[in-house]
Amino acid sequence: MKNKTFAILSLFTSSSTLICCALPALVATLAGGIAVSGMVSAFPILIPISQNKGWIFFVGGLLLLLNGYFVFKNKKEVACDLSEESACDIADQFNRRMFYISGIIYSVGAFFAFALVPILRLIDNWNIS
Repeated sequence: MKNKTFAILSLFTSSSTLICCALPALVATLAGGIAVSGMVSAFPILIPISQNKGWIFFVGGLLLLLNGYFVFKNKKEVACDLSEESACDIADQFNRRMFYISGIIYSVGAFFAFALVPILRLIDNWNIS
């Protein structure tokens, strides 16, 4: 149960990184600033979430690390009966998939939140000269 809880929490926090950072950046890139202002007026909660993106990424990364520890630690304890080996395999596959999906979502959100603007500025500086 503990592994499933951490898997769902890490998926939730990594998804919040997409909502706070990647989604507005994607909308701004594809549709322009007017679309972002429309989105923010429809969902004003995006403003405080975006202002606290450092904390959101910190908590999300911490939960991902904790989830990774529980997913990949040595299986010294047997959580299910040996006769029901398929149930243990299904739970293990679920936890690993949730971990990988959460990691991908977290990485995409981190790219849009912290790396995209410096990369675009660097490209813009190259075009000026």
